Amino acid sequence: MATVFDYGGQTVLVTGGAQGIGRGIVEAFALSGARVLIADLRLDSAQALADELNAKGLVAEARGIDLADRDAIGALLAYLPRLDVLVHNAGYFPLTPLAEITPEILERTLAVNLNALFWLSQAALPLFTRQGGGNLLVTSSVTGPRVAYPGLSHYAASKAGVNGFIRSAALELAPLGVRVNGVEPGMIRTPAMDNLGDSLLSARIAAAVPLGRLGEPQDIAGAMLFLASEHARYITGQTIIVDGGATLPETLATLA
Repeated sequence: MATVFDYGGQTVLVTGGAQGIGRGIVEAFALSGARVLIADLRLDSAQALADELNAKGLVAEARGIDLADRDAIGALLAYLPRLDVLVHNAGYFPLTPLAEITPEILERTLAVNLNALFWLSQAALPLFTRQGGGNLLVTSSVTGPRVAYPGLSHYAASKAGVNGFIRSAALELAPLGVRVNGVEPGMIRTPAMDNLGDSLLSARIAAAVPLGRLGEPQDIAGAMLFLASEHARYITGQTIIVDGGATLPETLATLA
C-alpha cells in the first residue's frame, strides 16, 4: 500500500493486528515510518507479521493479549515509553441467532469490542497527557450504528456503544489534546468473512455494493492513516463510513 503520510518517530499500537483489517492497519502505519506494536490474542500470527515487516526494514513488535482481560491491558500499556496513536481494532462476533446467545457469548462480545476500549483509553491517558496529546482510533462498524445483520445483535449492540463512546470521549479528552475518531467498515474481504457464509454469499454481497466489490483491509487503513494525521487535526468525535456506498440505497431494489 503506497502512502503519503509520515509517521516517522511515532509509536502506534494496534489491537487485533495479526490479520484482516488489523493487519492492513499495521502494514499501513509501518510503511509510513511508525514503530508499530501488534497486540493480538494470536501471538504466533502477530509475531510472524512483525518478523515479515522487520525483514523489510520496518519496525514492528508483537505482544500476545486477551483484550477481555483488563489487567493485561494495563500491563501492555505500562510497557510503552510513549504512544502516539492507539487503534482498538480487535473484535469478537460469533454469528449467533438472538435466541441462542449465551451469557458467555454476550459477555465476551462486550468485553472485547466495548469494555476494552474503556480500559485501553484509561491506560493510554497518562502517556497522551505526558506528550501533550495523541490519537485514539476505533474500528467500529456499519452494523449496529447504521444497518443490521441477522445473527449479530450482540455485535451490533457493542458497536453502537462504540460510537457513543467515540463522541463522549472526544468531548472529554479534547482539552488534553487527544482526538478520538473511528472508522465504520462495511463488508471487507478478510478471513472473518468465513463467518458469514461461502464464496457465493460473498459474491452476492459484492454485487449489492454500489462500487461493485467488497472492501479491502487497505481501504480501512487509509481512513485510519488520515484520521491520525495532521490533515485531520480539526476532526474529533467522528466516524468515517467506508462501505463502498452500501448503506446509501433505501432498498436493494435500486441496485436491481
